[in-house]
Amino acid sequence: MKTRHYCMQLCCVLVSLFLLAGCSAHIDDYHGKTPKLALEVFFDGSLTAYGMVQDRSGLVTQRFTVDIQGSWQRNEAGQLEGTLHEVFVWDDGREQTRTWLLTKVSEHQYEGRAGDVKGVAIGHTAGNALHWTYQLNIPWRGSTMAITLDDWMYLLDENKLVNKTKMSKWGFHLGDITIYMERHVY
Repeated sequence: MKTRHYCMQLCCVLVSLFLLAGCSAHIDDYHGKTPKLALEVFFDGSLTAYGMVQDRSGLVTQRFTVDIQGSWQRNEAGQLEGTLHEVFVWDDGREQTRTWLLTKVSEHQYEGRAGDVKGVAIGHTAGNALHWTYQLNIPWRGSTMAITLDDWMYLLDENKLVNKTKMSKWGFHLGDITIYMERHVY
């Protein structure tokens, strides 16, 4: 009797997970939304970002600002390549840098690489949104640990963007990152 009860509970949990996964947003949901997000336009020049990290309960555990410098050029194959140099200042005073090397693979697809990114970040745009996933190596107990980032960017207007990221490890939700970015307009 107990085994049957546990099997029924497990089935209910699995069905709920499949239903929730079916309700997730997809990048195609943003086709036609404006303004159109093109990374080579928004991330060209100087930007400032303000963000926070929340644990899985929603508690804000860290805050930060980021100065970003972006530039783009065509490579020998004619593809657009961008470099984003980021300088983070965390609320505890420590600084961190990251340099992204971005490639526009096609009209709606980008690839990104950085020193603390495991492999390649693959991103797709539609309308005013970008969705990409990648693994980020973070400091953990004297070493590093790769966590998965499910990253969504939404262009609010030509100079403002919101970035929402879910962090997970082995499928377990670890927390969220929210970032507001603004281009410097001179």
